[in-house]
Amino acid sequence: MKAKRIGILTGGGDVPGLNSVIKTVVYRASEMGCEVTGIRRGWEGLTHLNFEDPASVEKYVLPLNRTNTRTIDRTGGTYLHSSRTNPLKMKKVPDFLAGETFQSALNTKGGVTSTVFDMSPRVLKNLETLELDYLIAIGGDDTLSYAAHLDRLGVKVIAIPKTMDNDVRNTEYCIGFSTAVSRANDAIDRQRTTVGSHERVGIFRIFGRDAGYTALYTAYISSMRCVIPEYKVDLDKLVSLIMEDKNSNPSKYALVILSEGAEWAGYNLRETGEADAFGHRKKANVGEDLADEIKKRTGEETIVSDLTYDLRSGSPDFVDKMVASTFAGMAMDLLEEGKHGLMMAINHGCYSAEPIPDPKLGPRKVDIATMYNTERYRPTYTKKAGLPIFLTKA
Repeated sequence: MKAKRIGILTGGGDVPGLNSVIKTVVYRASEMGCEVTGIRRGWEGLTHLNFEDPASVEKYVLPLNRTNTRTIDRTGGTYLHSSRTNPLKMKKVPDFLAGETFQSALNTKGGVTSTVFDMSPRVLKNLETLELDYLIAIGGDDTLSYAAHLDRLGVKVIAIPKTMDNDVRNTEYCIGFSTAVSRANDAIDRQRTTVGSHERVGIFRIFGRDAGYTALYTAYISSMRCVIPEYKVDLDKLVSLIMEDKNSNPSKYALVILSEGAEWAGYNLRETGEADAFGHRKKANVGEDLADEIKKRTGEETIVSDLTYDLRSGSPDFVDKMVASTFAGMAMDLLEEGKHGLMMAINHGCYSAEPIPDPKLGPRKVDIATMYNTERYRPTYTKKAGLPIFLTKA
């Protein structure tokens, strides 16, 4: 066993299950005679860490042990905190590094061009000062894209996928997905009483910027219409189907769920605000826009609910706790074997280690042909024999 010092960080949005990964890594490391250093606030912890400033070290570096991680898996969120920092495209160099030169480039997003800086030399320097033999990075597409870059630069990186969107390539499952869908289903079931009492159309918007897994699987278990980014529905047909549901329902209500990135033919989703470190701007509420269209065409009243941040809050369900702990154990197995550049995954329903996805390929998308009924705007329920438990292959 050569590795003695392990770094671990969480990046991007939080999801339930992250703390189970952190605790399992720490406990396993203690059995292997390894030290674990928690890097706080994701990649920001490695771009902004200043070893000459004790306050900075306290802010970004947290030694982890069995004592301070003993109970963290009982709650959601991330014990190490998080950020949406992209070291390859930093908009501003930290003030204490103002005298140093970093490679710069012009970055254009949304018609706005700005100068960005590659802070990788600083990341490498901080990793060297921390004397880390391995780095375990937990995150979604954005966080893992930089993890892959670091591994190419010579840092031994092991990746663990998390996102309630479930859209990381090379795996059928990401930590946080099960809890999100379970919570969405519970929220919709609760709101049925209000939507039904007033005989309205209930419209639910859920996370899913580029991929529709969360909306699709919520619709699958809730038996409702859904609109996902991978397929532009016909608006008139969608409204007709919704009204068909409402009129045939004894309680005279209907439900539909939309991914935040969903669109229909002739409609382009609006974006608002400034782009984050990975070039993503906030999506305008497509649910509100659909409500306006339903009102315009039918005169029907609607209730619009945003199922977003509440789904990633609180403690994980059984599936996310189990997958998180297993991914962490697998990561430590790889570390013990001296392997790196790999991501923990589920493939064909089985746990596996796969290459960290190439960020150029973008997020994993729903396979419309096998998973989405384009005539009924529902999930496809037929021909599931032989598929893995999550009904999709990586």
